Amino acid sequence: MQAVSSFSDSCSTSILRLTNGVLAVICSVLIYEIIIHLRPSLDDKKATLRAVVLSLYPLHWFFTFLYYTDVASLTAVLAMYLLILKKKYLFSSLIGALSVVIRQTNIIWVFFVACSGIIEFTQSRRKDRAEVDGVSSSREKEDLSANLKDVSKISNLRKRRVNNGAKSHNKITPQSSVPMTYTSGLLDEIHNIIIISWNHFWELFVSFSPFFMVFVAFVAFIRWNGSIVLGAKDAHTVSPHFAQLFYYGVVSALFMVPVHFSLDQAALLFRQFCKKKLLSLFQWLMALALGFLSVEFFSIAHPYLLADNRHYTFYLWRKVINYNRSTKYLMIPLYVYSWFSIVGNLAKNQKKLWVLVYFLACAASLVPAPLIELRYYTIPFYFLILHTDIPDSKSWFFMGFLHISINCFTMYMFLFRPFYWKHEAGAQRFIW
Repeated sequence: MQAVSSFSDSCSTSILRLTNGVLAVICSVLIYEIIIHLRPSLDDKKATLRAVVLSLYPLHWFFTFLYYTDVASLTAVLAMYLLILKKKYLFSSLIGALSVVIRQTNIIWVFFVACSGIIEFTQSRRKDRAEVDGVSSSREKEDLSANLKDVSKISNLRKRRVNNGAKSHNKITPQSSVPMTYTSGLLDEIHNIIIISWNHFWELFVSFSPFFMVFVAFVAFIRWNGSIVLGAKDAHTVSPHFAQLFYYGVVSALFMVPVHFSLDQAALLFRQFCKKKLLSLFQWLMALALGFLSVEFFSIAHPYLLADNRHYTFYLWRKVINYNRSTKYLMIPLYVYSWFSIVGNLAKNQKKLWVLVYFLACAASLVPAPLIELRYYTIPFYFLILHTDIPDSKSWFFMGFLHISINCFTMYMFLFRPFYWKHEAGAQRFIW
């Protein structure tokens, strides 16, 4: 009886909520470690500032005080990513398996992290080859110059023959020793990764086979469970909700206002448009057409969204997105602009293939979800902002102020503005 009582006390509401508080601290440390790993030249003060601002991200910070799986899910995914950045593939895959246990849709981010690891693996092997080729080329040049000095004492005829041989050798040697150049095209990146992966097949297979085992185990789970969903399967059926991807783009861009909605960014996108007018015009028209099709035919109003007025998405849907017939169409250019700005900023520092894999991961995690839940945007947002180069400290201070302001508002609404339903006893509170 005493054991049951102690177990009940250890699973009290306060203790359970405290676990998320502890995980939030661990998550902040992981964010800091990822920042200094991705940007080793960054000093401690700037890295700490960025980690604090990211830890205050409203969709993450709010749920650190509630017993939701979001904080644990984000912590596990970031830990998995940090470990793969440090090339600890086995431990990364084990944490990835834990993240899938916490939330099944994290299998998509396990796949994304594995792909990121493979891209980094092939890139490092390519750099190693370039360094080796560079060293061998310099040695050949040194040996050649030494030979030329030795033969300078020989007769003019022999010296002329040697010099001619040296010139022909100089014409041939660089072609065989210069490493493969870095190309900017997406197809070139895919081709290079395939070639390098094939040349290091067994090393790559051994390193990433633990991730393959996680995927196999997940397929077995799907076969056994009959669905990816645990619990209310009818309420979370897979649906083609393509508009969700556009909602994510604009929400993430708004949380990074100084980056995506500044005059400099708008001018940059305009210059890029003018540089390749026909191609850019085609891309924008295609994006606008896809946005229209998504909003018109693949925008889902889930019953939970329409009925539960505790969530902010209830009001966003009624007062903004679906305010009238034309509103949802008028927002399409904003959706498209947000995604063009996101992709453009990521492409400044990341491989085009990495950006493509990130977009596909976002689509795979968001499109099948019929319910508009801003919590679903947390993990893709962190990958986005961690890989977006924001050197200006003013932008980080502004984002920090924005996050704190939103957090104060949401906590005030949650604590001091309860309301009541006629059909259900107890106070109801506003949450994300």
